[in-house]
Amino acid sequence: MLWPFSKSKRRAQNEARPTESCVPGEFTPITHFSDQDVFIVGYPKSGNTWFQDLASGVVFGLLPELASPDLVQDLVPDVHFKSHYKRYVTPTFFKSHALPSPAYRKVVYLLRDGRDAMVSYHHMSEALGGRIEFLDMVRTGNGIFPSKWHEHVQAWLANPFNAQMIVLRYEDLLKDTATELQRFCNFVGVQRTPEFIKMIADGTKFQKMQEKEIRMGVGDDKWPRDKLFRRRGAAGSYKDEMPPDVLEAFMQEAGETLHKMGYA
Repeated sequence: MLWPFSKSKRRAQNEARPTESCVPGEFTPITHFSDQDVFIVGYPKSGNTWFQDLASGVVFGLLPELASPDLVQDLVPDVHFKSHYKRYVTPTFFKSHALPSPAYRKVVYLLRDGRDAMVSYHHMSEALGGRIEFLDMVRTGNGIFPSKWHEHVQAWLANPFNAQMIVLRYEDLLKDTATELQRFCNFVGVQRTPEFIKMIADGTKFQKMQEKEIRMGVGDDKWPRDKLFRRRGAAGSYKDEMPPDVLEAFMQEAGETLHKMGYA
């Protein structure tokens, strides 16, 4: 998982770790990939952690409501969270929030209404002790990683490195998880029965994932146990959570991109 306020600290910790010769041979640096690997990419709070559970379920057969966050992270590693990973199969599936990279040859791009994503991002920042006002965050990008929402979407739609790419909308995942998960399977070449896909989709319903988080945490000791990472998981939450001045500031920059992507 990505906690943006600790990114610089985590990078410094990784750089201070022992050299690669001290790492067991079966582990691979998180910056080393195969052209066959699949990257599940999305702006923070766009369903990325949810899709880690979906991917680990449909690819590896884990029951989402029972699989521990550590196991999910091991099988579908977050490139911002780990310095090394274990390559069990090729392709390996990765979670990422990064901007386009020539190393990302096959991409599942998760798209969410930017207004909802920013509301959720701000709540996450506050839970981690952030002191940035919502309006300042939206106007200046202060405290945001890796970019503003519209910049992230525009960069990936431009697809400058010609990656194979499919776009899955968060709102469509909410409405019909099984159908969108079937699209994912078709794209990555994973053959599963409709019954199996439905079982995995049902196992990742928001309430079940929230209950699992309460039991098992989120797999990162930096996340406060008295806060829920899976807080609301709704479409349209900005309507009662984004103050008018923040909404106006966001629309000034991102309105065109929202319209282009079909968000009224």
